[in-house]
Amino acid sequence: MSGDYEIQYNNRARVPEHPQIIASWAGDAKAYRAEALCELGVSYGESERQRYDLFKPETMRGNAIVLFIHGGYWQALDRSFFSHMARGLNRRGVPVAVVGYDLCPQVEVGHIVWEMQQAAAALWQRYALPVVASGHSAGGHLAACLLATNWANVEENLPEHLVPAAYGISGLYNLKPLTETSINGALGLSFEAAERESPLFWPAPSGLVMDAVVGGEESEEYFKQSRRIVDVWGLSGVRTRYEEIAGANHFTVIAGLADPENAMTRRIAELAGA
Repeated sequence: MSGDYEIQYNNRARVPEHPQIIASWAGDAKAYRAEALCELGVSYGESERQRYDLFKPETMRGNAIVLFIHGGYWQALDRSFFSHMARGLNRRGVPVAVVGYDLCPQVEVGHIVWEMQQAAAALWQRYALPVVASGHSAGGHLAACLLATNWANVEENLPEHLVPAAYGISGLYNLKPLTETSINGALGLSFEAAERESPLFWPAPSGLVMDAVVGGEESEEYFKQSRRIVDVWGLSGVRTRYEEIAGANHFTVIAGLADPENAMTRRIAELAGA
């Protein structure tokens, strides 16, 4: 089965044109930073990567901030590739913080979860607005972790529902299969650690909102990951929703976020009260 997992989870091998797609992200992100109303490199922690870029709408229509968490299997890329993921939501009146974090193997996955908790807490402390967590791939995992976080354990005086909704795009919610793939070379996850850092096995955030969407051209394991979190959490009182984005692969699935009229953008804006 481990060979099958390698095929199912190795997205760069599944999408040979991924270098061109990632290069286009970098160009589009740089262009949006040049035109957007933004505050770049805001620190939420001690390391150079523990920063977020805040992209602001001309007129705020929502009642929350969206936190966008990039993918890269916790071991690649950085926030500078994803600035344009704020464009669509900004046009709909929603502020977006595109967040960075330290990467494996310099830190463990559990440390990255903690970093995202610190980032969300920093946004709350600065703006006193709830945070809608959205993320792609590994970022989808981290968004679900934020939704299921017990904020009293992070810091005193944080609201119970600091993150009332999450929108996972091609997320990973059960990390155990990754222990049988080459991806784990940098992650260094034991089977026990993989289970501990999997939000699928955390107490479900009953009463809150979890959307799990996945590209229609992705592997069966990615469909399974999203369906499973929706089913398991849904049975525990989470308001869940599953959707497949027709024609999208693991890298093109996030393209709609740059468009204010895209259904994905509209849904996240709705979650943010806009």
